Amino acid sequence: MTTVLGSEVVLAENITMVTEFLLLGFSSLGEIQLALFAVFLFLYLAILSGNVTIISVIHLDKSLHTPMYFFLGILSTSETFYTFVILPKMLVNLLSVARIISFTCCALQMFFFLGFAITNCLLLGVMGYDRYAAICHPLHYPILMSWQVCGKLAAACAIGGFLASLTVVNLVFSLPFCSANKVNHYFCDISPVIHLACTNTDVNEFLIFICGVLVLVVPFLFICVSYLCILRTILKIPSAEGRRKAFSTCASHLTVVIIHYGCASFIYLRPTANYVSNKDRLVTVTYTIVTPLLNPMVYSLRNKDVQLAIRKVFGKKGSLKLQN
Repeated sequence: MTTVLGSEVVLAENITMVTEFLLLGFSSLGEIQLALFAVFLFLYLAILSGNVTIISVIHLDKSLHTPMYFFLGILSTSETFYTFVILPKMLVNLLSVARIISFTCCALQMFFFLGFAITNCLLLGVMGYDRYAAICHPLHYPILMSWQVCGKLAAACAIGGFLASLTVVNLVFSLPFCSANKVNHYFCDISPVIHLACTNTDVNEFLIFICGVLVLVVPFLFICVSYLCILRTILKIPSAEGRRKAFSTCASHLTVVIIHYGCASFIYLRPTANYVSNKDRLVTVTYTIVTPLLNPMVYSLRNKDVQLAIRKVFGKKGSLKLQN
């Protein structure tokens, strides 16, 4: 016999299965939540406008139809969906008393969040390879990074990202969740959710750790090797101007890589027993809000080619309005 009590289902064996989770988020901050809502709303709008601008400019300006900007456009698209999965719900919860999310929606949120996050990690690795091919093998670059190759690499990043996400989500939500349903976070992330399981999670945590190593450490090591080769090639360039120009195409990418991989590794490459809520929430804010904001600002808007393209695109639109 089964009876339904609120957000829980009570089975005949007196085991209570969770059907809803309560996202605690920033509830402990009291009245400061209103100020956080204003700050996070501003940052979310800035992320959307920055990434949409980059996507539009790359699409409209033919001078940016190169592999480097193709992957940048894919990354900006992924970042846009990545923040859409988390931030709107978080903004609603900052103004709401009932911060409830259903079991299914929690699983879906984790699936799409991890899917886009892992896709971003893989894309950053591919972008590192693109810079390696352009600087170390310029004569073979059109063959190494043909449009067919670029399309296959982008598709592989997305497919690999969401397959890895599906694996992790299955490892988390295949566990039984009993009476505890308070998620000490502002979204359904791995550590705070698996922490609520009412069974031993050591095997699942170990498998999730292996997945984390594959999607974080392996691409990061690949990027490091690529940049060691790039550095060796740059040091062989005779002119200082040539070295500066070659390095400038890599500096912004390295900045985003260090922040993205650094924060993600801090959260996911450790046991959930070491989960520290306040510190983790601060780090998570960095890679869910600050990193997507840095992508268009640091990696793109500081780029002279992108700045010129923005002026050209918006200059044309302005002149068309004046003519009409």
